Amino acid sequence: MISEPFVANFSRVALNPDPDLAVAALMIARLERPRLDAGPYLDHLETLGREAAQRVAAAEVPRRDAPSDVDAEAWAEVTALNDYLFAEQGFVGNDTRYDDPRNSCLNEVLDRRTGIPITLALVYLEVARRAGVAVEGVNFPGHFLLRCRARRRQARDLIIDAFHGGALLSEDACRVLLQRHVGEDAAWDDRALVRATKPQILCRMLVNLKRVYVRMHSYPQAHDATELLLAIDPTAAAELRDRGLLAYHLNDFSGALRDLQSYLEVSSRHQVDEEGRDEQARIWEHIKTIRRRVASFN
Repeated sequence: MISEPFVANFSRVALNPDPDLAVAALMIARLERPRLDAGPYLDHLETLGREAAQRVAAAEVPRRDAPSDVDAEAWAEVTALNDYLFAEQGFVGNDTRYDDPRNSCLNEVLDRRTGIPITLALVYLEVARRAGVAVEGVNFPGHFLLRCRARRRQARDLIIDAFHGGALLSEDACRVLLQRHVGEDAAWDDRALVRATKPQILCRMLVNLKRVYVRMHSYPQAHDATELLLAIDPTAAAELRDRGLLAYHLNDFSGALRDLQSYLEVSSRHQVDEEGRDEQARIWEHIKTIRRRVASFN
C-alpha cells in the first residue's frame, strides 16, 4: 500500500500548473513497479525531444502536399513528429494485450514502444512539448486523442490518433469513432473534442489502471490507484465509493465505513436519477453489513 507522503507528493505534482506530465505518470507507474527509478525515463524523454526538435526544424512539406483546409506549417510539424515517433521509433498501439497493466505505465510504454491511446498520447505530448510543437490532449469518449491547433484563420485543427500511428482524423472520422465507443445512436457534440487538462489526463490514466486491477482481482493496487485519484480530487464521489468497496475487500472495515459514509454524504448533495438512488441504497446496505461485522468482533 502506498504511503501518505507518497500520496501527498503525487497530489502536489499532479496539481502543479507546470505542463509536465511525465513525473506524475512515472509516479503512477510505481503502482506496478514500486521501486521504479524515474530518472532514466525522464532522460529518455529528453533525448526523444531533442531528436524530434531536429526533425521538426528540418520539416519542409510543400503546400501542395498538405490539404487545402489545414495550416501547412502545423501539418509539416505533425508529419515530422509522426514519422519520428511511429515510423522511426516504432511506437504502436497494443491491440493484442490492451488490458495489460503495463500499457498504463509510462516506463513500460517507453521500454516496449507500445501502449493504449492515453499513454501513447502522453508520450506524444511530452516529446512534442520538448520539440517546441504545441499539441494538447483531447478527452474524447472511449479513445484519447490529440489536437494541434491551426495557426491561420479558417484552417481546421489537426486531430491526431496516437494509438493508430498518428493518424489524422477528419470530423467524420471522429463521429464514427464516437459511435463506436458510445453507441450508434450517439449524437455528435463538439464537446467530445474538448481539451483535456493535466489533472484530467492523469485521472483518466488512473481510472484505466484501476479497472484493469479490479478485473485482475488485484485489489491492493486498485485501492492505491483510487488513493491517487482522490489525491487529485478529494470530493470525487465515485472514487470515495470505490475506495470504500476496495477497503472492504481488503478487510479494512474502518476505512470502508469512512469512505462509504462519505460517499453517501457527498452524493446526497446533488440530484440523482433513479439509478443513482438505487446505487445509494446498495451502498447503505453495504454500510449496515459492515457495521454488523464490526459489532460481531466486540
